[in-house]
Amino acid sequence: MIGLTVRQMQYFDALAQTLHFGRAAKLAGVSQPALSAQIAEMEERLNCLLFERGGKTVRMTDEALALQPRIERILADIRDVETTARRGRPSMEGRFRLGIIPTVAPYLLPHVLPELKKHYPSLQLELREAVTASLVEDAASGRLDAFIAALPLDQPAIVTEGLFPDRFFLAVPADDPAFASPPVPPESPALERLMLLEEGHCLREQALAVCGNVRPVAMASYGATSLTTLLQMVAHGLGVTLVPEMAASAAGVMPDLRIVPFQEPMPQRMICMAWRKNKVRQDECVELARIIRGLDRAVLAA
Repeated sequence: MIGLTVRQMQYFDALAQTLHFGRAAKLAGVSQPALSAQIAEMEERLNCLLFERGGKTVRMTDEALALQPRIERILADIRDVETTARRGRPSMEGRFRLGIIPTVAPYLLPHVLPELKKHYPSLQLELREAVTASLVEDAASGRLDAFIAALPLDQPAIVTEGLFPDRFFLAVPADDPAFASPPVPPESPALERLMLLEEGHCLREQALAVCGNVRPVAMASYGATSLTTLLQMVAHGLGVTLVPEMAASAAGVMPDLRIVPFQEPMPQRMICMAWRKNKVRQDECVELARIIRGLDRAVLAA
């Protein structure tokens, strides 16, 4: 009998996610030698190599790739068993893995985390920042308990609950004469200089939807991976970009940059809480959504 342990499968999962022994150890909350030893023992018990080590690079073997979805399912089932066993105990305590998209995380978390710490000090929150597609995949496979993103998601395995609307503004160079008299109509030719985040970011698709009357071929895509990078490019006169209301205040203090409104009705996105459709941690997800909805919107936009 091979006799793999849950711990070994957890370490395998961490290494498969990160492809880096140091980051995997940090993710698993153990030392790197301890994780390496368990992976080596796992390989010995299975009598096959799972990870090819080459200097600073780690690559999964075909055997590891074949095992990965099975191990993910086993770990998800174990987490469901643990959560079911906690029913009847106080909610909002213990480990809770929350994902959040990059265009929300830096603006929402500074307000949410203190509230959670104040009301639920026993909650051990683990955060993961990633694009929507990755968060959906991780929630569906059980690697996340919930995540915060923007609607629509259109995933049958995922339940969503609306949190709050987030209006869109436009970040423009401070001295740009094309935006001297806001508000900006969505069909403005000046939006042909719109810069977008790289593929995979939902804000990219939202920007294209907002400015749908502008020829997409004229839109500049610099493959930026963060809103902060795009704002810096705007400040240097390279174009304009969409900015969510929750980020507008911070963006507005940047030198050589101005935030202007769109014409009414202003375009917006709906921020939501999402989780796997199995009701295992639904009560905690609903409670977390309630806390976020209870935040002062004026504070969020500040």
